[in-house]
Amino acid sequence: MNYYNEIKNKLIDNEVYSRVKDYSKERYKVITYFEIGKLLNEAGGKYGDNIIEEYSKKLVIEVGKKYNRRTLFRMKKFYNVFSNEKVTTMLTQLSWSHYLLLLSIRDYDEIIYYINISKNNNLTQRQLQEKIKSNEYKRIPIESKSKLNKNEILRPNDLIPDPIRIKNSNNYENISEKTLQRLILEDIPSFLKELGNGFTFIDNEYPIKFDNRYNYIDLLLYNIKYKCYVVVELKVTELKKEHTGQIMTYMNYIDKNIKTIEENYTVGIIICKQDNEYVIKYCTDDRIISREYELVWYNKKKENLYGNKTRWYCKSWT
Repeated sequence: MNYYNEIKNKLIDNEVYSRVKDYSKERYKVITYFEIGKLLNEAGGKYGDNIIEEYSKKLVIEVGKKYNRRTLFRMKKFYNVFSNEKVTTMLTQLSWSHYLLLLSIRDYDEIIYYINISKNNNLTQRQLQEKIKSNEYKRIPIESKSKLNKNEILRPNDLIPDPIRIKNSNNYENISEKTLQRLILEDIPSFLKELGNGFTFIDNEYPIKFDNRYNYIDLLLYNIKYKCYVVVELKVTELKKEHTGQIMTYMNYIDKNIKTIEENYTVGIIICKQDNEYVIKYCTDDRIISREYELVWYNKKKENLYGNKTRWYCKSWT
């Protein structure tokens, strides 16, 4: 077999097809690159690893500058990763740009997780990139990842990471609940992205009235995807049983006084300094979850590798 001609012809066909305004052209590109990766793998086994260097020098002249050594190496790696039986069936579910972000991940279960959330939530390349960089997979509960991989029905709070990372703009070490709330409010978009898909902000210190006394919900959110209100309570201590009682009362109030018939029941998130698995285990309302928070120090002077946004540096304050 003349491997070079096979690769060249596939790339030329791909260039022609890419000019057609068709939704399937990205799928065609992914399949083409996978097939070329296979050919490069076979050619390398027969002629040695330098074959990529040799082929790329000719391809940039005969087909296009983008088919350089780096691009061909990525195609070969793409084949090596996605020829595994665990992920072969997921080969055409994302764009080539999305798949490139997954090539550095060695855990196939992690790759499957990111493919599923990208597909289910229509994540852009940038959004997927942010999730990978924040190590979201490692912070998602095991039972939630299992549900996702089995295509089971997910609740709005199933994919909320643990811990929840919160920007620590002033590098506080010891904070109060008010300070924790202020840190969240300083960058609400980042906080909502951290929680996951579909969360929107309604208000902080949301007032609810019992008889003649007012109580205040720390954060009231709404999840558009699941059509439900989300009550968030902030605690800078270990999780206690009275915390679940408090948030359950607030959730019931929202359900009885604000929720419409078309909306689903309210869920609750307790964000605390230290979790207590027994408190949640014996909580009678499975709509309530608890998550620890992690204050993340960041340096405004350093830029993100993929834009001008601030880079975060993880550091847990105790």
